[in-house]
Amino acid sequence: MNTIVKTDKAPLPVGTYNQGIITDSNKLLYTAGQIAIDPKTNEVIDGDVRDQTRLVLNNLREVLKAAGTEMSNMIKLTVFMVDLQHFNTVNEVFKEFFPNDPPARSAVEVSALPKGVDIEIEGIAAVP
Repeated sequence: MNTIVKTDKAPLPVGTYNQGIITDSNKLLYTAGQIAIDPKTNEVIDGDVRDQTRLVLNNLREVLKAAGTEMSNMIKLTVFMVDLQHFNTVNEVFKEFFPNDPPARSAVEVSALPKGVDIEIEGIAAVP
């Protein structure tokens, strides 16, 4: 059995997926990709890559909280960007959320993301 994670403090799914799933066998949380949607308005924010990345990581943090874990338990993140030229900017924001011992991470440039956003991040976290 797996446990579905759902919180209204992060954007609700806009398609056929869940915000996260905890595997009961090894207590890992697999999150859906988070984009820069404000959970209060359910609309994409008007902001640059820095603003979008900060909101995406905040949304991800809320999904982790709902699963009973936190950012320090992140094991792996996958970052999708429409322009890898923003890699350094994204790294600066990541330092705010992961000042010590950041998780493993991949960054991939893609041609487009849902709702026209510039960045999407998904992750895997340990659940104590």
